[in-house]
Amino acid sequence: MSETVLCLKDVTAGYGQTHILRGLSLSVSRSERVAVIGRNGAGKTTLLSTVMGLTRLHSGRVSLAGEDISRFSPHQRSMRGLGLVPQTRDIFPSLTVEENLTAVMRGNASLEEAYALFPRLKERRRNGGTQLSGGEQQMLAIARTLMTEPGIILLDEPLEGLAPVICEQLMIAFEQLAADGRRTVILVEQHAVAALAFATRAVILANGSIAYDGSAAALKQRPELLERHIGVAQH
Repeated sequence: MSETVLCLKDVTAGYGQTHILRGLSLSVSRSERVAVIGRNGAGKTTLLSTVMGLTRLHSGRVSLAGEDISRFSPHQRSMRGLGLVPQTRDIFPSLTVEENLTAVMRGNASLEEAYALFPRLKERRRNGGTQLSGGEQQMLAIARTLMTEPGIILLDEPLEGLAPVICEQLMIAFEQLAADGRRTVILVEQHAVAALAFATRAVILANGSIAYDGSAAALKQRPELLERHIGVAQH
């Protein structure tokens, strides 16, 4: 049986007194590829933020490899192997590409691994963050998270606002990240077709609760469910 690396149990969380997630329970196994999809406002970003410790946990428990991390800071969670690539990217604009990467590098992390994943970053390694295109900034945000050696990578809407050719390159990179089984990848994405093509497991969020949790391949065969919860049918 696969080892559970991340577990949320009866989690109610949000911002201030506002509850976004409502009694949510979710377990993720080592090396899983999980796509989290749903309409805007369903709680997808809040789910990743709660895992990372960026929301207010009203009740419930978050565990990582069996350890209760519910009261841990985002930094403590990062040190234990969680890595978040936020929607906002949050690269250091005044630093070069390479400085962005080395500033957070830990352990055995390798610049060459990052550059092999995104050759464009190597070409632009001396360019500042503000000199990069949106796609290049997203590549840098992902590569920078890799420098922290995460066992679990949380990707929040990484394809948002990017050209199709860049989206395709990023999806290929995600395949490479997950291929060797060393990392668990949780992908929050509005592009349901791309997300389900990548994932082995799919979770649909609706109003802060789980409406579907099962095989991504099986979900692709249920267009009525996708239509109901996402507003687009699978083609």
